[in-house]
Amino acid sequence: MIRTRVIPCLLLKGAGLVKTVKFQKPTYIGDPINAVRIFNEKECHELVFLDITATLEGRKPRMEMIADIAGECFMPFAYGGGISDLEDARKILALGVEKIVVNSHAVENPAFITEAARLFGSQSVVVCIDVKKNFWGKYEVFTQAGQKNAKKNPVQWAQEVMQLGAGEIIVNSIDQDGTMQGYDLKLIQSITAAVDIPVVALGGAGSVQDLGRAVSEGGAAAVAAGSFFVYYGKHRAVLISFPSDKELSQVLP
Repeated sequence: MIRTRVIPCLLLKGAGLVKTVKFQKPTYIGDPINAVRIFNEKECHELVFLDITATLEGRKPRMEMIADIAGECFMPFAYGGGISDLEDARKILALGVEKIVVNSHAVENPAFITEAARLFGSQSVVVCIDVKKNFWGKYEVFTQAGQKNAKKNPVQWAQEVMQLGAGEIIVNSIDQDGTMQGYDLKLIQSITAAVDIPVVALGGAGSVQDLGRAVSEGGAAAVAAGSFFVYYGKHRAVLISFPSDKELSQVLP
């Protein structure tokens, strides 16, 4: 039995699923409900859905779509994108979603983390931290789908969201996103060493070995990926997949 959670992270844009590279050029890869059905069959551990345009468009979460996903999904899943008040969070969790994921709104209104954790429990509140290196190689936090520099140090921000009540952190490398060249292990390790809550590594996985390194070298409690689960081969043909327990057991605890 694999103890480490392995989590496909699926990006929503409009009514479809897309995949980005370094947060740019979203490419349509299919219908979210079809993807959920395939991951059900493959007995995937958990899913994360992120609506990548909701915040940029100043739009509320698409409750109908979330309800449709919840109606099909046989595994725990988290949703993020456009969540800007406690009522949004309440509605989403009431639909059967296990966790809400907040990013931009957490930076703009950190008290929201504490209020949501108090109302719904820390285990239901996940903060996603999008990180990019600047010209000098220093890590910086970005919001608004990677378009706005939050002027925050990711390690300090991770410590702050933990103290505010978040139950989990997703650390997402903008530089590695969609590259399938491996996680930024230095970034992951810097966060996991600084906090006492689960850290999910995201951005760059291209093999089961990459998943293993995020845990063994980065200290991640769980691993997430996008391209690794939706592309096949060097030409990136769309083919949704999920490693077998046998494959995962060779690299993960």
